[in-house]
Amino acid sequence: MARMKFLCDAERCIECNGCVTACKNEHEVPWGVNRRRVVTLNDGVPGEKSISVACMHCSDAPCMAVCPVDCFYKTSEGVVLHDKDLCIGCGYCFYACPFGAPQFPQDGAFGLRGKMDKCTFCAGGPELDNSEAEFKKYGRNRLAEGKLPACAEMCSTKALLGGDADVIADIYRNRVLKRGKGSEIWGWGTAYGKPDDRPAAQPGGKS
Repeated sequence: MARMKFLCDAERCIECNGCVTACKNEHEVPWGVNRRRVVTLNDGVPGEKSISVACMHCSDAPCMAVCPVDCFYKTSEGVVLHDKDLCIGCGYCFYACPFGAPQFPQDGAFGLRGKMDKCTFCAGGPELDNSEAEFKKYGRNRLAEGKLPACAEMCSTKALLGGDADVIADIYRNRVLKRGKGSEIWGWGTAYGKPDDRPAAQPGGKS
């Protein structure tokens, strides 16, 4: 069974926001809710990169761990979905998610939280596949139609990849090998700096 994942290649993303527009159009996402957004790192300085961010459908999803009503569930393909009928709008998932994926539409004059909304990997929800009720709550179920998420299909530079994790890993591995760079975008070196960037140790053990 395939395990569905997203990957955004920062070397290819041109910050066109086509993925954001495709998502909103495909699922008729309500105003003020962005299931997907483009984030720019080091904006305006050398080395600036952009990545498309949404729910990453984590293997060990923190949103599932903190939800007090267990409205989250995982499909056989590894897609993390939620049941809006169970959601109480408490916001715990929003604070637990490192990607800011859960969205809460503001209801009423005092901005009360509504039901949580997030990226579904275009896999709908617990209702009958491609039913009117499913579309109204969760948007179109493209996976049931044998298609990939709309955001990944719309990406003009193929920076955003969505599908079987093994296939995506092979594609990205081939890209890195061909261009001779790219693997350094993620990982230890990015988070903590390369060995050359660290301050040299001073005599006497002081740095």
